[in-house]
Amino acid sequence: MKFGVVQFPGSNCDDDAHHAIGTVIGEPVEFIWHQSQDVHGFDAILLPGGFAYGDYLRTGAIARFSPVMKAVERFARSGGLVLGICNGFQILLEAGLLPGAMLRNQRLRFLCRQVHIRVENTATPFTCAARPGQILKIPIAHMEGNYFCDQTTLAELERNKQILFRYVHADGRPAGKDDFDANPNGALAGIAGLSNRERNVVGLMPHPERAVESALGSTDGLVVFRSMVESLTRRAVPA
Repeated sequence: MKFGVVQFPGSNCDDDAHHAIGTVIGEPVEFIWHQSQDVHGFDAILLPGGFAYGDYLRTGAIARFSPVMKAVERFARSGGLVLGICNGFQILLEAGLLPGAMLRNQRLRFLCRQVHIRVENTATPFTCAARPGQILKIPIAHMEGNYFCDQTTLAELERNKQILFRYVHADGRPAGKDDFDANPNGALAGIAGLSNRERNVVGLMPHPERAVESALGSTDGLVVFRSMVESLTRRAVPA
């Protein structure tokens, strides 16, 4: 299997993602430049955090039209695994590969700290190595992480079990919209990460690549990458 990490002008977590996959997980990984339209040979693609194209206009708005995104869209439609982290999540929303939008954090402050998120659905390629209801300690670093969608879309997300991660307290208690200790950006329904209906495209605001070694304060982010490896390994085994 081979992972690809897209590099946009302004990406600043691309090396972190590459390190998490190549050094910590020990799987083949290569960078994909934003001008490339060739993703042949990759089994999973990561859109990393940062400030793609300076986040001008709004987060992800310009990156959505980057040449590489045409290839990523085709890759996703063919069933390839796509993970968008922070700015990568914002790009997936702008590209229409995931439903909803990102607003500025409710208190209009950039947030950079550890949060706790609960795994809501383990029946996906990104969470299959997690325990149902497992609480993960993972850092956030964003200004626009306040997830929003209309009530019809929210009902569909709930019904289809597309909400994969929610902000919670350390003991797993739910976080309300104005409970800024646990839901720091005020995200609707405490949504920290979600998938498309097909379960092969996922976006999350917390940074799992920054929680893969004990020196970073947590190794809980490994569950996301190990899930992807486990899922891809299953795909490779003939039925």
